[in-house]
Amino acid sequence: MNPAEARVTGVPGSELRLRIRGMHCASCVSTVEGALAGVEGVAEAQVNLVDESARVKVQAGAAAEASLLDAVEKAGYAAEVVAETGGEAMEAERTRDEEREAEHRDLMRRFGVGVACGVPVVLIGHWEMIPGLPVPAPEVLRAAWWLSGILTLPILLYVGRRFFVGGWAAARRGSANMDTLVALGTGAAWLYSTTVLLAPGLFPAGSGRPFYEAVAVVITLVVLGQAVESRAKGRTARALRALLDLAPEEAELLGPDGSMTVPLAAVKPGDRLLVRPGTRVPLDGRVRAGISEVDESMLTGESVPVVKSPGDQVAGGTVNGTGALTVEVTRVGEDTVLARIVDMVRRAQSSKPRIQRTVDLVAGRFVPAVIVVALATFGAWYLFGPDPRLNFAMVTSVSVLVIACPCALGLATPISVMIAIGKAASHGVLIRDGEALQRARRVDVVVLDKTGTLTLGRPKAVYAAPAARFGEEEFLRIAATIEAASEHPAARAVVEYAGKMGVRPGEAANFAAHPGQGVSAFVDSRRVLAGSPGFLLATGVETDPVDEDLGRISQQGATPVVVAVNGVVAGAFGVSDAVREGAPAAVARLRRRGVEVVMLTGDDEAAASRVAGQVGIDAVLARVSPAEKARRVAALREGGRVVAMVGDGINDAPALAEADVGIAMGGGTDVAVRTADATLLGDSLRGVETLLLVSRAAHRNIVQNLVGAFFYNVVGIPVAAGALYPALGVLLSPMIAGAAMAFSSVTVVANANRLRRFEPA
Repeated sequence: MNPAEARVTGVPGSELRLRIRGMHCASCVSTVEGALAGVEGVAEAQVNLVDESARVKVQAGAAAEASLLDAVEKAGYAAEVVAETGGEAMEAERTRDEEREAEHRDLMRRFGVGVACGVPVVLIGHWEMIPGLPVPAPEVLRAAWWLSGILTLPILLYVGRRFFVGGWAAARRGSANMDTLVALGTGAAWLYSTTVLLAPGLFPAGSGRPFYEAVAVVITLVVLGQAVESRAKGRTARALRALLDLAPEEAELLGPDGSMTVPLAAVKPGDRLLVRPGTRVPLDGRVRAGISEVDESMLTGESVPVVKSPGDQVAGGTVNGTGALTVEVTRVGEDTVLARIVDMVRRAQSSKPRIQRTVDLVAGRFVPAVIVVALATFGAWYLFGPDPRLNFAMVTSVSVLVIACPCALGLATPISVMIAIGKAASHGVLIRDGEALQRARRVDVVVLDKTGTLTLGRPKAVYAAPAARFGEEEFLRIAATIEAASEHPAARAVVEYAGKMGVRPGEAANFAAHPGQGVSAFVDSRRVLAGSPGFLLATGVETDPVDEDLGRISQQGATPVVVAVNGVVAGAFGVSDAVREGAPAAVARLRRRGVEVVMLTGDDEAAASRVAGQVGIDAVLARVSPAEKARRVAALREGGRVVAMVGDGINDAPALAEADVGIAMGGGTDVAVRTADATLLGDSLRGVETLLLVSRAAHRNIVQNLVGAFFYNVVGIPVAAGALYPALGVLLSPMIAGAAMAFSSVTVVANANRLRRFEPA
């Protein structure tokens, strides 16, 4: 069963992604999460306000899709299950983009109606403040008030309809949200004003003045704020949409009768495709014919095209250069590099760091608390305030309801996380989730593996010597046979060397890998071992016959690979690997930023010291097993350090998991990539610094947003309640409160968008 089928049918550990419609604030997030978490079989539910989605993990005996959708609907929202990758996901994203655009246009139309109807209402409400205008006669003023009441009707019924519908839906399910605050505040103000006109005798002298202008301005400004939010959400999702758009919809399939254009979904592994110059590679594959330069910058962040020739791997979505390529497809659908990148970015953007969970908890209690404060404000002014008490009570309580804003709290963290993860992806760094993004900012030690991380991971055999009892051809055939089954770079170097000498590998039986040490198997019914000298010594094989060779290998700074047959040494190889271009500069930049750099490697001291000297690392630990790597990382953490581990192989997986932030090289094994918190798509270690810098910038941005949002509410609500009136005689108009509410969300969005301009130095 593939992952997509597992998510749909609800097998143990499966996950569903839902699109949620109708959320406006952090209180909505808490409501939807609570509704989903209450469905039997749900292990965890995470809702993201910015991308309007939910991720639901289900246990064994899983909740059916219908139960989840029904729970969301009963909570007052709409939901649908959406695909993660593939054509369905691309179509879903395009549909969502169209919906966002339609929503933005609708909000702007409503804003236009609000302005057209609201400007006359504001002018009438503040007639006496306009210089040069005479004081109107009472009957003229009353007629103008009636006109204001009529002009606010379209604002209530059309411009602000969503607030009343949403507020009523929340009330029916016994909850409250931002819609509740706006609906209560503006609805109460309109009813009060209309009652003043219909039955002025009900009100004490001096209190019978309507304030329709507050209704008009508050609703119009809040709608404008939502329009800005809607556009910001659409822009935030563009990083993901840009990745989805990298995959072409069709491919040119090669057959016996020539080429034909087919939909991408019709292509299978093993098919051969023609990739013409200047077109995108449709799917992952291996070049079978042709030579060309391929631009991989959209995936890796590296701007220099890479030369591809027969035997080289190419990834779907990359751009072919000036030569035609014949590519044999190796992966399709959700297995492609691009699909996995899209999935990782989407999961990361919709994940929730710990700080956001705390904010959501606060926001879930925010709206009920504001309603209580508004009622208390009304009571205090009505019982103890100056005349006209009713007017003061209405103005202050409405101002409290209107100024309180859970929107800014709800947007503060997720919009920054989404933009930061998109920014990192554009520089070739994939971050697993928001929590990893937060942890990376505190990293003060970076631990680097050697082979495949600091070096290219494509070592060459620079020395080969059989022992006295073995001929060269026999030695090379045995070594190539056992190493051909290994994925280790040193093993590939041995096989390649044997091939150049005209020796082909045979068949090995009972092959076993011993991570960080070597391999074992039976060749021609003889037990063969290949690996480090320490590995052979630990199994009882004496390496004395090749000690002189090991000395020469050590002097060259190469890594020794010793081969033994039936407990007797057959010979030794010296394997050397070139340092990655840019590795010394990357290490130097990390050290300049106050980050300590350590090398951990299973290779011997000589090879490790040679590479460490080339890249500028002082702290080196060699001959370290995979388990010991993890223990060393754990020891650093126990000493109070925040550790990032960078590796690429199976032997690095335990250390990657143990580190605060595990970083895998994109060309590494699947085990390493799946274990890591972040993946570097390119070959450059510059991505490590990029991750740290983006993390720090995102944290600063989130803190700024949260401080601003909390400060706004902590100061704004008391001011709206009239806290300044006793000392300064100042009351906050509901119009100003509405403007402040809209401005708080716009401020958070604008501050988060500054991350788009951030570039790692």
